[in-house]
Amino acid sequence: MSRPISILFVGDVVGGLGRRTLRALLPGLREQHALDFVVVNGENAAGGVGITPKIADELFSQGVDVITLGNHTYRHREIYRYLDEEERILRPANFLRGQPGHGSCVVAHDGVSLGVVNLSGNLYMRAGRPAFSEADAALHALRGKADHVLVDLHAEATSEKIAMGWHLDGRVTAVVGTHTHVPTADARVLPGGTAYITDVGMTGPRGGVIGVKREQAIEGLVTQMPVRFETSEIDPWLMAVVVRTGESGRAESIEQLLLPAPPGMR
Repeated sequence: MSRPISILFVGDVVGGLGRRTLRALLPGLREQHALDFVVVNGENAAGGVGITPKIADELFSQGVDVITLGNHTYRHREIYRYLDEEERILRPANFLRGQPGHGSCVVAHDGVSLGVVNLSGNLYMRAGRPAFSEADAALHALRGKADHVLVDLHAEATSEKIAMGWHLDGRVTAVVGTHTHVPTADARVLPGGTAYITDVGMTGPRGGVIGVKREQAIEGLVTQMPVRFETSEIDPWLMAVVVRTGESGRAESIEQLLLPAPPGMR
């Protein structure tokens, strides 16, 4: 049995604008929600694609406890060694075992521990191994090591994410979906006590097309020709959820946060 805690999970941080939005809003969120842990998906933190050691260190310096990633994990080669050396940054656990990095970790504050598991979907995604069996293996490895467990499933298909929520209901504190950059309206606590949402959304420029300059995205779709994408700088928002637990360790609530950046940033 553990004391009640609050966990903030922030959806895919996109580019410098997303990082600045997080930096501007996180202190207020920490105070408002009495946060115990902060977990951030940094999949798109470096110019919209991947992450670098410098950016990961920047996020940690802001008080982020764990960074999760996804299909763009290996876009920047300088991150490879960092993934092996820094326990608090995760790539999907169901990537191949020979690939750099690891898929789970445990962090602790004030006598309470949180295990975090990062997974990749298999439908329409390149993951080396099945997500569901790897989820079971990760939970087995964390048994007795963490009071609470949060799972980030970075996946394209809503069906796969919903199925994972039901598969893990009652065994983890929360299952949150990432990758599509579009927040879904189905945040709830499942019957077994697991908080769930199909996609948290993104922290970055809502004025683009899932983070990309809208004119470039439209050009690519209209012409069906290759277009070099750049990160939009229009209308930044933070998209996140706050999961609260009770003394039993079960989730008691999940609150969706959709917050515009401070006016001075726009």
